[in-house]
Amino acid sequence: MAAGGAQGLVLQRHDHRGQTLLTFNRADVAYLTSDAGTAALAQVARFALTDATLVADVAAVRDRFGAHGAALVATTVLRRKAVTKFAGLADIGEWLFTDEALQQATTAAVARHRAQRLAGHTVHDATCSVGTELAALRDVAPVLLGSDIDEVRLAMARHNVAGVPLCRADALHPVSRAAVVLLDPGRRSGGRRRFDPRAYAPPLDDIAEVYRGRSTVVKCAPGIDFDAVAQLGFDGEIEVTSSAGSVREACLWSPALSTPGVRRRATVLDRDEHVTDADPDDCPVAPAGRWIVDPDGAVVRAGLVRQYATRHGLWQLDPDIAYLTGDQLPDEVRGFEILDQLPLREKPLRQALSARDCGTLEILVRGVDVDPDALRRRLRPSGTQPISVVIARLGTGAAARAVAFVCRPSR
Repeated sequence: MAAGGAQGLVLQRHDHRGQTLLTFNRADVAYLTSDAGTAALAQVARFALTDATLVADVAAVRDRFGAHGAALVATTVLRRKAVTKFAGLADIGEWLFTDEALQQATTAAVARHRAQRLAGHTVHDATCSVGTELAALRDVAPVLLGSDIDEVRLAMARHNVAGVPLCRADALHPVSRAAVVLLDPGRRSGGRRRFDPRAYAPPLDDIAEVYRGRSTVVKCAPGIDFDAVAQLGFDGEIEVTSSAGSVREACLWSPALSTPGVRRRATVLDRDEHVTDADPDDCPVAPAGRWIVDPDGAVVRAGLVRQYATRHGLWQLDPDIAYLTGDQLPDEVRGFEILDQLPLREKPLRQALSARDCGTLEILVRGVDVDPDALRRRLRPSGTQPISVVIARLGTGAAARAVAFVCRPSR
């Protein structure tokens, strides 16, 4: 679906979520922050702007506000997307965004966590974008400075975090000396992710060279190659953080800001839990107990499954598989109570599920080439009970076998 015109309005639906694409300029920001723009935004906020009404709503906005229609509609849509992501961080309902800035910006929970680690430090956010990190830091950093090379995002930040000193500067040409430097290199271009850290903007290898010896905090994609980071000479702490059940980011803390002896950390904000590579990791490998636990993604991504298992009295089903098992379920952790264990063959599995009146079927897989959605369709569950099937490859070489655990989920 698309709507547009001579005024430059571009609203395109690319997928089931939809994306708003608009290249804002300084004139747009000046208008949106003016009295006239503020009043216009209040009027546009009354439009539904749903898939069913978008074409008509866009036409109505364009008829009423002419060339400003594109910026008004895009800002309204982006503000609505931002409400959940930044809940409690600031008065987001009045903020300005670009689409890519909103996509890359840290969620409120993660930004607040990082701000607490930086509490008491003088901080320079050298890639401040529209100001989300500054909003989290302004109450805990005694001295705070923001800069960005993008003049449009910087203009938005001046509106979003009024009162924080801001300047236009290239992150690779430092404008501060004694401050901790926070960097969030761009990882998107044209709506697409950049996976190679050398393709970040600015590139991670350039950041490492320019800020060598400085106290830095660098935000990265959660899937970043830890070995590649080490090859750049980084010898601080890599923190992988999850929130609301999803891994959000990896963050590189320079040695001066790291916990002594810690090189990797998993932070699970939902449970305020921290696991590090300095924790004990002497968990055994043994047959399944009563429960199977699939550790939080931050724990798995940080390579701290054994440390997590040891902390909670669990053990591994296999040394190369992240599933853990035990006789007690850790507090506040979702687990799977084992009802049956059988080789991964569809006919016996279908019979086992039928015998337990399986209706809603959840399938988790590690180490086995199985498409959960395709397998679920073939198993054809038709009962009333929620069942989870945990599939894992156990053993190595000729002794390797695929096992299916039929389970009752704890919640």
